[in-house]
Amino acid sequence: MAERAKILLVDDREENLIALEAILSSLDVVAVRARSGEEALKALLAIDFALILLDVRMPGMDGFETAAHIKRRERTRNIPIIFLTVVDSAPDYAFRGYAAGAVDYLTKPFDPWVLRAKVSVFVELYNMNSRLSDQAALLRDRLAVELPDGTGTEVLPELSRRLTAVEEELARVKELAAKTQGTNPLTGPLRDLSERVLHLRAGFDALS
Repeated sequence: MAERAKILLVDDREENLIALEAILSSLDVVAVRARSGEEALKALLAIDFALILLDVRMPGMDGFETAAHIKRRERTRNIPIIFLTVVDSAPDYAFRGYAAGAVDYLTKPFDPWVLRAKVSVFVELYNMNSRLSDQAALLRDRLAVELPDGTGTEVLPELSRRLTAVEEELARVKELAAKTQGTNPLTGPLRDLSERVLHLRAGFDALS
């Protein structure tokens, strides 16, 4: 069984963390808490996260500084970040958030349905990437072992079915992303993932 995607919740206020956990409780994810930027960076050293929900206003290391550290690390630079802040924040907060590497920006109080919808799309994309990487590794390993012995004809149909399932799920994720409100931060990642799937399909078809 595939491991559940993990979401890092970063906020210095306990009540906000509880509220976020409640909102995400209906999703098949594991929520991990961090009460400061320092705690978040420590968690990122040991755990692979699908998404980070990051509060902007925190004492000490604020959200912008935390995001800058995350984006400088090779291991974590590609983890998407959604900034969360109160509605009366400085008018340049949104710009600073995107400049710091955030893929999205929500103001409190936010619509729980909107947050769940956005998180679910990023989780789906993370799961898709994980499955695609697994399928690519399986394809390389199985072909390296099987084809020299002349048994590739038994392996290829199985791999074709798995790749087709990935392609169908990618189409579903694209449809889900198109329904999210506001600007779509997934355009780039979905395009990159689509290209990876196309390249994998082209390589596979060449062997069939």
